[in-house]
Amino acid sequence: MTTNGSNYRTQVIDGMCAVDAASWDALLAAQAQPTPFLRHAFLNALEQSGCVGPGTGWTPSHLLLWQGDSLAGAVPLYLKQHSYGEYVFDWAWADAYTRNGLDYYPKLLCAVPFTPVSGTRLLAQDAPARQALVRALLDAARHSEVSSLHILFPDSTDMAELARQDLEVRQGVQFHWRNDGYRDFDAFLATLEQKKRKNIRAERRKVHEAGVRFRHLDGRQASEADWRFFARCYRHTYREHHSTPYLNLAFFLALAEAMPDNLLLIIGEREAQPICASLLIHQPATEHGEAVVYGRYWGALEAIPCLHFETAYYQPQTLCIERGITLFEGGAQGEHKLWRGFLPIVTQSAHWLAHPAFADAVAQFLQRERGGIEHYVSELHEHSPFKATSV
Repeated sequence: MTTNGSNYRTQVIDGMCAVDAASWDALLAAQAQPTPFLRHAFLNALEQSGCVGPGTGWTPSHLLLWQGDSLAGAVPLYLKQHSYGEYVFDWAWADAYTRNGLDYYPKLLCAVPFTPVSGTRLLAQDAPARQALVRALLDAARHSEVSSLHILFPDSTDMAELARQDLEVRQGVQFHWRNDGYRDFDAFLATLEQKKRKNIRAERRKVHEAGVRFRHLDGRQASEADWRFFARCYRHTYREHHSTPYLNLAFFLALAEAMPDNLLLIIGEREAQPICASLLIHQPATEHGEAVVYGRYWGALEAIPCLHFETAYYQPQTLCIERGITLFEGGAQGEHKLWRGFLPIVTQSAHWLAHPAFADAVAQFLQRERGGIEHYVSELHEHSPFKATSV
């Protein structure tokens, strides 16, 4: 196709191994909000470990945009047979299709599997290429037997282009913690209201009095035994919640091999025996943005009061303070994070539905939902855990 006088050729590939890693990562590095989750190594590890691919309901159908022999754009794209692992919930939409005798699956999904982190989704060399990518996505959806197209957690640059091309905008809420140059954890606590400060200290004391101590490991310091232990904790915690884990040991080992500089592992021990762990993904500061730590997965082999809060929140906050990391994204959902210093952030997604009547119904629903989200965020800010002088 031709866009703004530039000739582009599109290609759909069935796996990351079909595209040059350096070319993909060069596009990612040029974006306004690159994250480690869009790196070739991360997406490829998901596929090579079998977490994504045959039998998972995630069929890779990545879209490439070529200008001559140069990669001008790329999109992580999947043909989905369900809505698990997305964190933007459309189960009600799928149910409405079923009740009306229609198939909601398969659908097309542009996202990072199992990763509710905002960032670049349209890897484009320039604005015309970004426009061409959106048109190519819509063409792929219109000419496929899919019910819909969904782009989850795009950054503001991508979202602006998606909205311009008439995709419906949906909003959500996450809770992020900001390190305002705190000297130490106590300096952070001093900015909170007295009751919140007291509760956090009590939670931390319970873990300390249980004899749990923590090690912080960079990806290059963590041994294979550490990763095997972490994977064991991860699986155990999923089982405790009567759920099936999305990821496996092969994925974590592949990540440790390919992206050690982006990984941080926190391991809790009692009497010299490891009992819990959490995995953080680290994005160092770039010319485009600040340093960020993303809380991804945690697990424990023992039930100790407040261990989750210490392992998944307070230890990462401490790590950020010690290393001068500006932002900690604690993952999806969780109003309980508000009382621990995490403030609400609005996230976005974009949606296209093929069926005209359902497209109209969803558009009306999203308009009402956005009003609810605005009210919800305003109410959350009214209940900020920070002292009035610290906001």
